[in-house]
Amino acid sequence: MAFDAFYLSAVLSEIRDFGEGRVDKIHQPSRDTLILQLKHKEGRGKLLIAANPAAPRLHLTAANPENPAEPPMFCMLLRKHLSGARLVSISQPPMERCAVFTFDCIDEMGDAVQKKLVAELMGKTCNIYLLGPDGRIIDCLRRIGLDSGAKRTALSGMYYQEPEPVDKVHPWDCDYDDFMCAFFQPGSDLLADRLMDHFGGLSPLVCREAALFATGDTDARISGLPNQEETAEKLSLFFREHLTHPTPCYYAQADGTPKQFAFCPIRQYGSYKTAESFSGLLDMYYTVRDQKDAMRQKSQAMRKTVTNLCQRLSRKIAIQEKELAATYDRERLRQLGDILMANIHSIQKGQKVAKCMDFYDENMAMIDIPLSVELSPQQNAAKFYKDYTRMKNAELMLLKQLSLGETELQYLHSVLEELNRAASERELEEIRRELQEGGYLKADSGKRKVKQGKLPPMRFESTDGYPIYVGRNNQQNDELTFKMARKDDLWLHASKVHGSHVIIACAGVTPPDNTITQAAQLAAHYAETAGGQNIAVDLTPVKQVKKVPNGKPGMVIYHSYKTIIANPYPDIVMDELNVEKPEE
Repeated sequence: MAFDAFYLSAVLSEIRDFGEGRVDKIHQPSRDTLILQLKHKEGRGKLLIAANPAAPRLHLTAANPENPAEPPMFCMLLRKHLSGARLVSISQPPMERCAVFTFDCIDEMGDAVQKKLVAELMGKTCNIYLLGPDGRIIDCLRRIGLDSGAKRTALSGMYYQEPEPVDKVHPWDCDYDDFMCAFFQPGSDLLADRLMDHFGGLSPLVCREAALFATGDTDARISGLPNQEETAEKLSLFFREHLTHPTPCYYAQADGTPKQFAFCPIRQYGSYKTAESFSGLLDMYYTVRDQKDAMRQKSQAMRKTVTNLCQRLSRKIAIQEKELAATYDRERLRQLGDILMANIHSIQKGQKVAKCMDFYDENMAMIDIPLSVELSPQQNAAKFYKDYTRMKNAELMLLKQLSLGETELQYLHSVLEELNRAASERELEEIRRELQEGGYLKADSGKRKVKQGKLPPMRFESTDGYPIYVGRNNQQNDELTFKMARKDDLWLHASKVHGSHVIIACAGVTPPDNTITQAAQLAAHYAETAGGQNIAVDLTPVKQVKKVPNGKPGMVIYHSYKTIIANPYPDIVMDELNVEKPEE
């Protein structure tokens, strides 16, 4: 990611375009995050400031994070001083990830004063300051004492000390000569590293992009440049273009999750996308990331339980397969019983070994058959027959147990896939309920929970106007296919892998190819193969789909079907289909 000084500058420009507004509400949903709701003539907007050292950012947001029941003290102090204040100006120190918001306020005496909210978003030193008219710190998010060893202290009543100026060259003011000069400065031979060391306000990602633009290689070395003058000219062109006309760009993974963002095109990963705004891009990036992190943490206990069950079941299946392989040699036991019975007259009780001719062997070789001295010759022969029958029965039992075990293992893997796709607490709750009903988790005890209605399937609408429904979990797949869908609707599912049931509500009418393609893209997207390409998707009428007798939730069989190939492109799915989100 590249939340550098110039990306921040682009975000602040968007906030200025938003216009002057008054502070309507202030919230602090987490220890490091503030949200200021600004009210202006055209409506409202929310400014998010996150002073989190691991992910500092500042942007307009559409998110509605849950607020604590009791506001933190810093939030209460900001409400006291800034509620109703009017935002009059926004500034940024050169080449620094720092923003200064100036507000017109009314103090306790009713006099008009100006106060400032300073957001420093520089890694480990992230902090948010509220400054009085005289430049003293009223309070700050993180207080830094005199004995902390830090270069700057941050305590109430002390004068605010600005960050030390960045001692680097501003790329905005650079021309051909400045870049040529950078080539001869001491430092790394990598062009991207030299740009990072010599010029201020840039991230490593942007420096690699500049090197790629100028040389065609992100790892280009200065000592290996064939034409330094041409490279300097291209670097000058790159920064002049993208610092003057920044563009919100991002690189997304195969599942559509934004992985990197910057104020310039990101070509080093092969392809990139553009967003409508810098704030919108940050909002999307961190909303998706935070949501996934939150779901991962909340589902961790269930995930661990199901993973342990899978591992235990896999070990059990391996043992049963080994035992099954041993039963395949049972025919020799029957043959040995036959040979003993044929030579019963020459065998005496108490013999340890019987030397007999093996008439099952082409060469009629003599063999030694071990005997139990406590058993008669007839009983020894009967023991071989008994062991043969026992192994024959064991084979049938083991085949049945293996079939049940493999089915259960497939089901548990499908639950893990559901946990990976879960996007809300209600979805996790339904998966938990499914596991409890299956006996894999104990039912919740203690405090009685408020019963919530069932979460409906995801509903999409194709570009041709056909409703398309997608199950969120195994139980919902069952309900969608066998209760909600009509027999003459179309059913789709990624072939031979775990995934969601997809229904095209067409009531017997053959839908257009576009609708079938979009439904297949949904089936490929909501399957464990979502990260791949050219996914086989099976298509058949709902009436052809049957539930597996005594099978686990979501398991079905079907014999008459067509297979089509689809690519699980999330951007196509989200752009071409109108998603109707269920009410929470």
